[in-house]
Amino acid sequence: MDQPSRLLPVETPEPAEREYFTDPAAAVARLEALYTRATGWLLDRFLGTLDGGAPQARFRAFYPELRLTTASHSRGDSRLAFGHVALPGSYAASITRPDLFRDYLTQQIGLLIRNHGVPVAVGDSDTPIPVHFAVSTRSDLNVPQEGVLRFSLRDVFDVPDLETTNDDIVNGVAQSAHDGTQPLAPFTAQRVDYSLARLAHYTATAPEHFQSFVLFTNYQFYVDEFEAFARQALADPASGYTAFVAPGDQVLERPEDVIATGAKSPQMPAYHLKRADGQGITLVNIGVGPSNAKTATDHIAVLRPHAWLMVGHCAGLRNSQRLGDYVLAHAYLRLDHVLDDDLPVWVPLPTLAEVQVALQDAVADVTRLEGFELKRIMRTGTVATIDNRNWELRDTPVHRLSLSRAIALDMESATIAANGFRFRVPYGTLLCVSDKPLHGELKLPGMATDFYRGQVASHLRIGVRAMELLRQQPVERLHSRKLRSFHETAFL
Repeated sequence: MDQPSRLLPVETPEPAEREYFTDPAAAVARLEALYTRATGWLLDRFLGTLDGGAPQARFRAFYPELRLTTASHSRGDSRLAFGHVALPGSYAASITRPDLFRDYLTQQIGLLIRNHGVPVAVGDSDTPIPVHFAVSTRSDLNVPQEGVLRFSLRDVFDVPDLETTNDDIVNGVAQSAHDGTQPLAPFTAQRVDYSLARLAHYTATAPEHFQSFVLFTNYQFYVDEFEAFARQALADPASGYTAFVAPGDQVLERPEDVIATGAKSPQMPAYHLKRADGQGITLVNIGVGPSNAKTATDHIAVLRPHAWLMVGHCAGLRNSQRLGDYVLAHAYLRLDHVLDDDLPVWVPLPTLAEVQVALQDAVADVTRLEGFELKRIMRTGTVATIDNRNWELRDTPVHRLSLSRAIALDMESATIAANGFRFRVPYGTLLCVSDKPLHGELKLPGMATDFYRGQVASHLRIGVRAMELLRQQPVERLHSRKLRSFHETAFL
């Protein structure tokens, strides 16, 4: 009979004393110190296992934790949609990469201290750091696959656990911790680390390069125009943009810098027009389909962007539309299905006035049309998003589209809007009509070339202009109460 395997003793860093802070910058500095200590300790043990014999202990370090305890029902400025808790009690969040989220954490912690008049506590959480995420802080290291080492990695280190890496908090189904503590932030540290790793994989750029305003598109043509716009911006010292980053973390700081073409393109390449304050613009080419749209937004959401917009092509559903016309979505018909389990289709997706106005003003700025004249090139209406690329060839849902008053159909917009709603990220959609399949105008090769040449540049610039207009708005106005539910986390 086989003998049971011997349980290894668990080694951990020396526990850190919980400290209290009324200065948000000092609290973040302490979070950074604890995180650096924990990941450094894990890295040392990991490197030691690569060269030595079989480990004689299990190594475990913990994420730092931020905690707020309040005994009062009173709160600060009720106009704010964030920065306060609704009820007395204890609230906590495990924190990862405080260096990456320094500005965000400083802002959110500052609001908590101001609105509740109590200090925040910083110490160790009881959530282990998976070794994969600790190693990811070193770009020159990788965790070997199971079977490469002389021992099972899971016997010695904590590894990612997808059963606890979920969206329960943002989906509104999270349970209190064993001590009654409620969530303080929309994502746990493990969930954030998981997405940071996936972002680097899918986009081939490091999370550090992502900016606070994100454009999604479904065609490479928009990437080409974004690069051209970025080079013009870098040539203008007054633009406020400091660098352009391409896949492979290629950083261009001068308009004449060259982008090297890699042998293999990532699935959803990202390009970043950066500002020193992080308030620049990121463009992600998600390709075609709601699955890609969900994947991209699932992971970018942990970066807490201030807005994301879809700028791509669509099928025009009305005979009165012309190729090249714009569609500003004011409602969404969700036929994509990819978010049905997380956000049922009976949940309405409201349009956000601040985003709608910015998009309309951006169209006016770029096209130099105003008021009633804008209706010559832009219609506002319902956009249907479907999961069948060749929807025209089988069971065309014409009656359903007509009942919904849809004026355009694509494969990404409602998915991006739905995930924006779910993750409390302001969202919007401006599409460009590239074909009218219900009216005999298919997107054939020759037509497509002429269309793309004439329309993509202006459409991309409209998207950029809309983001610049949104950047001028105060954060508290853009992140309004329209996206908040009955029981919300204090963090944005």
